[in-house]
Amino acid sequence: MQWSYDTLLKWGTDELTAHSVDNASVDAWYLLEHIYGISRVDFLIRRNDPFDEVQMKQSADYQALIRRRSEGYPVQYLTGSTEFMGLPFFVNESVLIPRQDTEVLVETALAMMKPECRLLDMCTGSGCILLSLAKLGTVAEGIGVDISEGALKVAERNRENLGLPQVRLVHSNLFESVEGVFDMIVSNPPYIPTEDIEDLMREVRDHEPHLALDGSKDGLLFYRKLAEESGRYLVPGGSLLFEIGYDQGGAVSQLLDQAGFKDIHVKKDLAGLDRVVYAVKAAEDGGK
Repeated sequence: MQWSYDTLLKWGTDELTAHSVDNASVDAWYLLEHIYGISRVDFLIRRNDPFDEVQMKQSADYQALIRRRSEGYPVQYLTGSTEFMGLPFFVNESVLIPRQDTEVLVETALAMMKPECRLLDMCTGSGCILLSLAKLGTVAEGIGVDISEGALKVAERNRENLGLPQVRLVHSNLFESVEGVFDMIVSNPPYIPTEDIEDLMREVRDHEPHLALDGSKDGLLFYRKLAEESGRYLVPGGSLLFEIGYDQGGAVSQLLDQAGFKDIHVKKDLAGLDRVVYAVKAAEDGGK
């Protein structure tokens, strides 16, 4: 078959639609853009031009990606890229794909951040939270921590791509290899209850790392540990911010209260669901 951009895009859209892929036309376009490096303007100008020999060979690569997407493989892993806070990030199967919901955490942290902030990002994954804060905020020193060496390789690639020498990455099981104190700690830890993972969308359940999803039986394991330990790594008056599941605001707030934090707040996302819990470490003199 003699393909053109228009006929190939239509084939890709129809193939994804037939396999009940959400946003089929959007994903078909992203994959076309990825394979051919074509802009929307170029597409409109050349949409009906018959492919030359090189473009015909590339069409086979496009069809292969469409077939993988139709099987539920995330488009971001297929292209190796996504956008978060207006910044480009490399992603692969070692990390969760950054979500727009997590931007609420970054925006909240930016509003609370003081100049020359010393920042720690626990369970950093792709580094999207830490690196966005370092790029858009006033971070003098940033440390990203993860237990996954694969995730740290992804975060390091993103750090280099964004040009952030003030950030370094640490392989550690939570605080085991962390030294020093910080003005702010942020975290989007695993928080899905174990039994709920099987009910997630197939793209998430079958392809994203369970290590970054599984928050134990009640989803609160990491919040308990971080609430208990974070105080020792924060300066008096330092801030602690978590992304949370939609139904975890009360439970996480209670954990922070029990750990001695003050000024505990829950912030909702654009859908009106609880998304972020943040609090402040009490001053050593009790705030007097």
